[in-house]
Amino acid sequence: MKNAAIVLSGGSGKRMGADVPKQYMELCGHPLIYYALKTFEESFMDEIVLVCAAGDEEMCRKEIIDRYGLKKVRKIVCGGRERYHSVMNGVKAVSADADYIFIHDGARPFISRSVLDGVLADVKKYGASIVSVPSKDTVKLADEETFVKATPSRKSVWQMQTPQVFEASLIRDAYGRLEDEEEELLARGIEISDDAMIVELLTDHRVHLYKGEYENIKITTPEDMLYAMWLMQRRASDLSRDDI
Repeated sequence: MKNAAIVLSGGSGKRMGADVPKQYMELCGHPLIYYALKTFEESFMDEIVLVCAAGDEEMCRKEIIDRYGLKKVRKIVCGGRERYHSVMNGVKAVSADADYIFIHDGARPFISRSVLDGVLADVKKYGASIVSVPSKDTVKLADEETFVKATPSRKSVWQMQTPQVFEASLIRDAYGRLEDEEEELLARGIEISDDAMIVELLTDHRVHLYKGEYENIKITTPEDMLYAMWLMQRRASDLSRDDI
């Protein structure tokens, strides 16, 4: 059984308000993208495909892959216009003999080995499994004028995270169909927000929700970076206490 990971590192990070794309911003002495790559490197993963912005390939190779000795990163490919185009490029770059493909946002530095182990067991059972957490808040659906249209039961609302994991044949088939049907979907006003949605729209395979960890946050704004620094410091403190 062969497991492959696609780690996305092509965002512009406009909401971060910095000159440097967020995935390369320093978090406790290392580029943000390093943490997710390191977790996958030290896991059961057989290969990693890093998807970066066009023009960043050599920098990623020298400053991240070579610098930190990440041996499992076998390919670096360019991203596309939208997130799903970037994933599509990553899927095409994964070895043909992969059994499962993990798709992860590089701006989520706190993905843990226990979650990877759990979602692997889950995808073996269901074929499509996405890391997510139950919503702590009540969610409102709004109409076009921002008035409340509906209030779904909080029990049925989950917040999506990554990795999103699929049987390789399933996600290859879904993205292959997307290439043929993208224009039609866009014409219908369908906004593709994640990989699971592509499987939901273009195949008859159901996607299972695997309960992950609330700390598996995506760094998007300066406030997220402050919280990430606090989490790093807390974890370092916990490790120090364990050594006593």
